[in-house]
Amino acid sequence: MKHDHLSRLLRPKSIAVIGGGAVSDFVMENCAKIGFRGPVWHVHPKRGAFTSVTDLPAPPDAAFIGVNRAATLEIVQDLRDMGAGGAVAYASGFSEAAAELSDGTDLQVQLLQSAGDMPLIGPNCYGFLNYLDGAGLWPDQQGGQPVKSGVAIITQSSNIAINLSMQRRGVPLAYLVTAGNQAQLGLAQIGAALLRDPRVTCLGLHIEGIGDIRAFESLATLARDLGKPIVALKAGLSDQAQIAAVSHTASLAGSSAGAQAFLARLGIAQVASLTALLETLKLLHVTGPLTSNRIASMSCSGGEASLMADASVHRDLDFPPLNDRQKTALKQALGPKVALANPLDYHTYIWADQPAMAETYAAMMHGDIALGLVIADFPRADRCSDEDWEPVINAVAQARLSSGKPMGILASLPENMPEAHATRLIDLGIAPMGGIDDTLSAIEAAAWLGSGLADPEPILLPGTPKDAQLLTEAEGKAALCNSGVKIPANFNIKNAKEVTDKTNKIRFPAVLKGEGVAHKTEAGAVVLNLQNPDQLVAAVREMTAPSYLVEEMITGGVAEILIGVIRDAAHGFVLTLAAGGTLTELLRDSSSLLLPVTEIDITDTLKTLRIYPLLNGFRGTPAADLSAIIAAVLGVQDYVIANAAEIEEVEINPLICTPDRAVAADVLIRIGGRPTTAKTGDTP
Repeated sequence: MKHDHLSRLLRPKSIAVIGGGAVSDFVMENCAKIGFRGPVWHVHPKRGAFTSVTDLPAPPDAAFIGVNRAATLEIVQDLRDMGAGGAVAYASGFSEAAAELSDGTDLQVQLLQSAGDMPLIGPNCYGFLNYLDGAGLWPDQQGGQPVKSGVAIITQSSNIAINLSMQRRGVPLAYLVTAGNQAQLGLAQIGAALLRDPRVTCLGLHIEGIGDIRAFESLATLARDLGKPIVALKAGLSDQAQIAAVSHTASLAGSSAGAQAFLARLGIAQVASLTALLETLKLLHVTGPLTSNRIASMSCSGGEASLMADASVHRDLDFPPLNDRQKTALKQALGPKVALANPLDYHTYIWADQPAMAETYAAMMHGDIALGLVIADFPRADRCSDEDWEPVINAVAQARLSSGKPMGILASLPENMPEAHATRLIDLGIAPMGGIDDTLSAIEAAAWLGSGLADPEPILLPGTPKDAQLLTEAEGKAALCNSGVKIPANFNIKNAKEVTDKTNKIRFPAVLKGEGVAHKTEAGAVVLNLQNPDQLVAAVREMTAPSYLVEEMITGGVAEILIGVIRDAAHGFVLTLAAGGTLTELLRDSSSLLLPVTEIDITDTLKTLRIYPLLNGFRGTPAADLSAIIAAVLGVQDYVIANAAEIEEVEINPLICTPDRAVAADVLIRIGGRPTTAKTGDTP
């Protein structure tokens, strides 16, 4: 479809409201309330000015269809035939209700056929609010107001959208769109159309499901090209990992990790709550992405300074120490009684002294600072006076202009940032923030967005394997060996009698494993440190298994890691690197990203693990061969790429890392169809 194919629908000059009752009344009232200036044509056999769509004086740019699902099909067809710009389908009972209604999926197919190439939002959605042009195709109450520029938000939940419209945080909403069951238009396609509006500064997404990976990649590319950041709240944890419950990787990765890796890969910042989403969008609207994570905090209370410092722990934020220039300027502004630090408690000596406050705030901004925050909770207007807060606002405005750096005023309690003040601060170019935790989350996201994210390679798309089965460990190791992964020398036997003929194929000490057994250690199907053939024969006789794998025991390891890949239908192939061996479940020290990856990606991810000091040489111990570890990860990736249509999961746990090699001690592969593997059997 053309880039502008949604323009008429989202920015209409004429609107048709089809249906009766409260739903249609709300749509017409909302158009009037937020200032729509074009014609709004009501279509209803009894109540409307027009009895049918075909009676309209011209094809509408946008139509709200508020009738039952059966009637929706015919109306959509009529709108398409007359050349309408697009429609919102309010009715439910389509594919989203397939479990309850046997004809739901069939009706959705018919709906798409009726719409053809005419844009259609929904069905089962509330439509959208365009506060820039006053188009309120919205069948319920809403609390927004007209703006000249602002943020766009898309959600799959109509009820959440209503709640967002009622926010009193001063977030300038340009668009609020619900996507419904995304029969034709998904989040990514709608998001792209909104970003192309020059009045939109950034985009917020409430995501329940991704849907189309390539469409999201295109959306992310457009956002980078336009310099407009995207922030997402991903709801729900997919159950896709449950299909791979035989592996440790599944419990570590799940689709929570898949979603995080997906959004990070595309350069979309992720937040954990609706309030953090709103604060992040508000900050981005005022400041755009931040140049770094280095911030200055200023308050007239030691308690507030401590709250700021404590809330930043475990966040990727930095309150840099004051430099000499800052200290000198602060001493001139505050005198000798104030302990100088960042976060700064400037006491109340200068309260309501606008020149002194402006000098203090400007002094703090002299350093390598990306954002300055002044903490100031406004008093409630119904019982108190906020007259003494006026100098704070003016002083921050002066400091922002003199420093040329972004600044905000933060109310530690969000209700202490009144909407009227927030709106005024935005007009002054000051970010009005509410709540310490949400604000720091917002700053963290804005700094990450400003960190110079590279254009990613296309994500490796997952297949839909059928009849996936576990390979034996010997088959799995042979397959990975064929892709360059180092494995122990090994051989297969079916009973103790075969030991004598094959012991010359490995060096002792050896390991015995029972094949066809998942979680071998827990099942007693592993015997380690066998020193000679006699011990090996005895171990075979004591273990019951369909067959056995005998292999060299890898010694000299300085650390063990896990390399795992699981197929995540929603996001791609999730690669997880983690502490391996017996520490996997105990430490849950892991990090995930999506395939394909580069050597740099692997290196950076290994550095995020708590066990990285062991790999790098800890307190005089030998370091692991990092190049060998990277080669093992790339070998796994090569195997997955070659078998992408059929792979469910691949896991090495542990990869034993020594000073001169990295060896896959245990391998698990689950794959459907006919895998591309080496021939199985004895491996030298």
